[in-house]
Amino acid sequence: MRTTKYFALIVFAFSIANAKAQNMGDIINKGRNVLNNTTNTTSGNSSGGNFTQAEAAQAIKEALTNGITNGVQKVSVTDGYFKNLTIKIPFPAQAKQVESTLRSIGLGSMIDKLVLTLNRSAESAASKATPIFVNSIKQMTITDAINIVSNKQTDAATQFLKRTTTEQLVVAFKPSIKTALDKTLATKYWGEIMSRYNRIPFVSKVNTDLPDYVTRKAIDGLFYMVAQEEAKIRKDPLAQTTDILKKVFGGIKF
Repeated sequence: MRTTKYFALIVFAFSIANAKAQNMGDIINKGRNVLNNTTNTTSGNSSGGNFTQAEAAQAIKEALTNGITNGVQKVSVTDGYFKNLTIKIPFPAQAKQVESTLRSIGLGSMIDKLVLTLNRSAESAASKATPIFVNSIKQMTITDAINIVSNKQTDAATQFLKRTTTEQLVVAFKPSIKTALDKTLATKYWGEIMSRYNRIPFVSKVNTDLPDYVTRKAIDGLFYMVAQEEAKIRKDPLAQTTDILKKVFGGIKF
């Protein structure tokens, strides 16, 4: 009789253990299903959002396109560069000795005139940058977009664009800058400055590629403005002007 009772207890214990194992198996299977379901979506690293990878890519491209459009509009007007101290194009740094020497002999107005025309050149050519930037954005992959969306850096998309497109932009943008330099007489003023400087005894001659210098500075200024616009879209609900921007960026906390 006692043996029968022990046997019954053992059977009952195994039954409980088997039921628990089945329950645990169900839990594990459910967990796997949840994990598998989330591989095709992105939540922006604790953003609370729920969007697909394609939507993330669309949002990043839209944010950058909006940022470029707004940024270009702000700089492609008179004083867009010149009166924005953050992006104002200064006298070439590699020719600082030229600037200080000529200012010391009373030719500061010539330097100031050149700086003004450098910025006017950038302002004149800036509008031509939009299609170049937009074409670069179209090359962005979904993987790139997912990484950018999940990045807490408010200018992550702009920095990606800067890393991957700067040199191509320089090549494409430089002809427009060169035309603008000639049109605003910056090339003429630069030639006069260097001629005056090189006539000073014992100075070392300076050889600056003015179109390349202004092109790179102009592009840096554009990237800065785009970064400001991107930060607004990421942080400010009022800047999230479309449903896709609200869906992807609306729940991300920075």
